[in-house]
Amino acid sequence: MKRPEPTEYAESHANYVSKVPGSDVLSVLESQRVQMLQLFAGRSERDGSFRYSPGKWTVKEVLGHINDTERIFAYRALRIARGDQTPLPGFEQDDFVKNGAFSGRTLADLAEEFALVRGASLALFRSFPQEAWLRRGVASQKEVTVRALAFVIAGHQIHHRIVLEERYFPAIPRA
Repeated sequence: MKRPEPTEYAESHANYVSKVPGSDVLSVLESQRVQMLQLFAGRSERDGSFRYSPGKWTVKEVLGHINDTERIFAYRALRIARGDQTPLPGFEQDDFVKNGAFSGRTLADLAEEFALVRGASLALFRSFPQEAWLRRGVASQKEVTVRALAFVIAGHQIHHRIVLEERYFPAIPRA
């Protein structure tokens, strides 16, 4: 598979697509599943409630956001891959986080959910025939291909993993 062209996704997603190495997005998605489980394996519940600055999401909220966003983008990929030309609406990520009740869940549960959501996304993407990858649809008032959505999912995870590794985890006070 080739990488998506800039005409296959919204300019706002260029940063995510650019973060994905190579062109084998399915291998990247698979490796991320393992990587995220390892990233959270040694983290405490106290770590899950940490936010590096007032008004920023907690670690749990970031992980819940990754899970929710992947579901939405995979759903978009499904609709477009199946030839549905109905324009798909955007979503307000802050409302999703605010109403996600992530603080009432364990960090381990959210990490396991990531692995399950990612497994479902991988099964979906692997089921698509080759011609489906280039199908175009409209999401959030922007044209997008199925191929680009797979790269956006992978790049979105990379973006937030970097934020966690650079801003959150080093700032968590050790007891």
